[in-house]
Amino acid sequence: MSHAKLPHSLLVFLFVLPLMSALAQAQPPASLPDTQFIGALGTDLFLQSGSTGMVLVVVRDDQVFLRGYGQTALNSHQIPTQDSLLRLCSLTKIFTTDVLTKLVADKTVRLDDPLQRYAPAGTVVPKRVRPITLADIATHTSGLPRELGNAPPNTPHFTFPDYRTRWRWLQNQRIRSTPGAAALYSNVAFDFLGDALQSAAHKQYAALLAERTLNPLHMQHTTFFPNAEQCEHLLISAHEDGPCIATEATAGSSGLYSTAADMAIWLKYLLRTGRPGIPAQDASAQDVYILPSNLVSQKGLDRAGEPTGVGLGWIHILPINSPSHIVEKTGGGAGFETYIAINHSRRTAIFLAATDGSVDTHLNLFNAANKLLLSAAGLPPLPPPPKTAAKHKPPHRRGYPSEHTRWLGYQP
Repeated sequence: MSHAKLPHSLLVFLFVLPLMSALAQAQPPASLPDTQFIGALGTDLFLQSGSTGMVLVVVRDDQVFLRGYGQTALNSHQIPTQDSLLRLCSLTKIFTTDVLTKLVADKTVRLDDPLQRYAPAGTVVPKRVRPITLADIATHTSGLPRELGNAPPNTPHFTFPDYRTRWRWLQNQRIRSTPGAAALYSNVAFDFLGDALQSAAHKQYAALLAERTLNPLHMQHTTFFPNAEQCEHLLISAHEDGPCIATEATAGSSGLYSTAADMAIWLKYLLRTGRPGIPAQDASAQDVYILPSNLVSQKGLDRAGEPTGVGLGWIHILPINSPSHIVEKTGGGAGFETYIAINHSRRTAIFLAATDGSVDTHLNLFNAANKLLLSAAGLPPLPPPPKTAAKHKPPHRRGYPSEHTRWLGYQP
């Protein structure tokens, strides 16, 4: 798409936060691109995307780069900042699996625990050959469908289905494949995972996430319960996005709100660089648990590229021993597209949140973000996909099927 067709005014807000420790003064190698170059990459991606607003965070070793592009809402003439409120959408899932790995580590749960163990009294979880386990849910191999069904009219985003609705629905279902045999991206399955962790810990899931992850990381603006002041700073797309409201009903799959400042902390945690004041995520949280070649089929896992490994909510692109190996998670819905991608070989990670614009540019934002990540890491781009019959067409920039049925956007 020609840049001449896009708005002439590009609002940019830049702030670079070098976080240098007295114990770790190392600068990135000279061969790596500087922040000015990264900023130009972000500008180009924003122009191609046609988004109303966009926030980009890049973490590389000790450097944190944040930039806002466009507007917080159409005609607002305000640039997104590090404190703008964002919907994380399906990036919520990697927070859920972070809690899962912590509860596995302290032996509160096991990955091979059946979901039935944590079901409400009197509820029978369907099975096929064998029971659904927590690992099956976390790797999208539970056999459960993507969604529960249509939400009632005028339901706010990420508030359907609630706990009672989904468990009542589950016991009447026939799962689509033997658990562990095939991958089918499922939003509702991750809400059951959040329910299971809540049951195992005997604590409301939102409180559990805060206790085990958000509070230790001082991610004070990441929440299911935004207050009125936070909601005033929510980025708004070119379309009607519905109210800014509590989203605890989908806490396991998609309900989190956050800010660019908090996501910078999250990226450092995911990179496991061991900087003072920032704990490191256990490596098991990002490990490969299933090879796609061992699955009968996979659907919905390839939005950002051809998967070479399936983790606990994460997807791997390229072999692990490749310098350009990427660990990623996509998200979208309620007028947002969101993405996290990590390159551990160069200790570089990105977070991207963009709101829908009024023009469909047909850009696969996730593929474009992968190019930005590898450029920021000083690495060549991903190789083109093999020329075989396409199993899934790349999604267009706008008009996806919804994250929770028809309620706006799509959830990769």
